[in-house]
Amino acid sequence: MPANELEFLIDQDWLKARSGDPGVLLVDTRPPAEYWAGHLEGARHFDPFPFHHSDTGEAAMSEFRAQLAWIFSALGMTGRETVVFYESESGMRAPRGAWLLEYMGHASVRMLDGGLKQIATPKLVSDPVTVIPQNFQGTPEPGALATYQYVAKHLGHPEVQLLDVRSDEEYYGERVRARRGGAIPGAIHRDWRQNLDNHGAFKPPAQLRAEFEQMGLRPGREIIPYCQSGYRSANTYYALRLAGYTRLRNYLGSWAEWGNREDLPIEKPGRRRNHS
Repeated sequence: MPANELEFLIDQDWLKARSGDPGVLLVDTRPPAEYWAGHLEGARHFDPFPFHHSDTGEAAMSEFRAQLAWIFSALGMTGRETVVFYESESGMRAPRGAWLLEYMGHASVRMLDGGLKQIATPKLVSDPVTVIPQNFQGTPEPGALATYQYVAKHLGHPEVQLLDVRSDEEYYGERVRARRGGAIPGAIHRDWRQNLDNHGAFKPPAQLRAEFEQMGLRPGREIIPYCQSGYRSANTYYALRLAGYTRLRNYLGSWAEWGNREDLPIEKPGRRRNHS
């Protein structure tokens, strides 16, 4: 994890100053068609969307960690380089890739804030990149992850707050994407898109901090964001960190796991209606 949380976000000037640096590895997380239509020179490709994982049981997580070690090895990572993830904006793909790599213990992970849209005249190439596979092992950081057991154990705990970052329709159970619709009991709701400005970049840290505190998220407590599959919550994980929250866990399984398990409690929040 970066020593200075604000170092996590980088811009085009940062990239320009390190052009050709063998110690900086770029990872394009957009869909394959977009990557091959044009990517930053030297960028490897990793679309995290095919790698859903909605089982945070012990055996399944062991398999998932092995899968991640294989993916990052195939991308040529050693654990000693600085890895920069990007997409078209500060969406859910690049944060997902960054969070996965940080979870696997990589010490230097960055993200291009605002993505390619924030580069004035991006020089894109369609040439294939030669990658020499490495033996990336990593040391997982369990404190960055929330499993279903951890969430269930801490429901109602005064020092733990759940943050549902799905759409309104998903939170209120109007759009059901699992066996059951609704939310995890006690979760505060905020659509993840509210983390971004009109240009698709993260809002300033002070603004994010004010908005989170206004919602009732307390900096001293542990915050666990979740969504459907841990992508949108990865974006919020970093938004919270940028805002100065230090006790964070991303619920990887999210609603795809929780909503499909009959043994876990749910609630169905009702929309507030204005009466005049």
